[in-house]
Amino acid sequence: MSGHSKWSTIKHKKAKVDSQRAVVFQKYSRELIVASRLGGPDPAGNFRLRTAIEKAKAAGLPNDNIKRAIEKGAGTSGAENYEELTYEGYAPGGVAVVIEAMTDNRNRTAGDIRSYFTKFGGSLGATGCVGWMFDPKGSISFDKSVDYEKLFEAAISLDAEDILEEDEEYKVITSVENFQKVVEGLEAEGFKSTTAELTRIPQNTVEVTDESVAGQIMKLLERIEEHDDVQNVYANFDISDDILQKLEG
Repeated sequence: MSGHSKWSTIKHKKAKVDSQRAVVFQKYSRELIVASRLGGPDPAGNFRLRTAIEKAKAAGLPNDNIKRAIEKGAGTSGAENYEELTYEGYAPGGVAVVIEAMTDNRNRTAGDIRSYFTKFGGSLGATGCVGWMFDPKGSISFDKSVDYEKLFEAAISLDAEDILEEDEEYKVITSVENFQKVVEGLEAEGFKSTTAELTRIPQNTVEVTDESVAGQIMKLLERIEEHDDVQNVYANFDISDDILQKLEG
């Protein structure tokens, strides 16, 4: 889990700093558009849209922007025809990377992603080359102010797979099929999550001890994350906190 949790933690910290950037708003808007288009504009009957709205609000997306994106997705005209795509490849050090994107121009997006891998010493691979190394899961995060024992009991009763304690939060891990049931069940028990999302958890991690290699990995992932079309990035690195702190410095 270390590769997943470290990159996830880094992303969440950066999201707080970058929350006002237009590219971040664009990512959430695209997810709202696609969720509304696929499942309808009513969040009560569209779980994907409801979770997208909650994530967008947590990131600071204004209510007017959320409303416009939902209306755009539900409308028959004026909505971009976004396509959901997955890219896979290797970062320096043999670290596996999976990228989820939404694009209206797959040639442009593929070309950009390939150029990033090349620039930072990685390689973009064929579909399926590393995706099998990651297990699709549901992840529901809670602030540590909640009662852990009660959360544990409620999650297990709802058939959650695992509960992890991290630095600043608890994470309930579920199967993809059971994700909605656990989210709604915990809400009904009075537990308010900080994030609820589908994710990909690496089956094993690659330890990176060379600071220069770690730096290249972080530059590559950050550059990919900054691309307008990229929604999520997953990697199976394990970099020590000491090296990460040096890189941040």
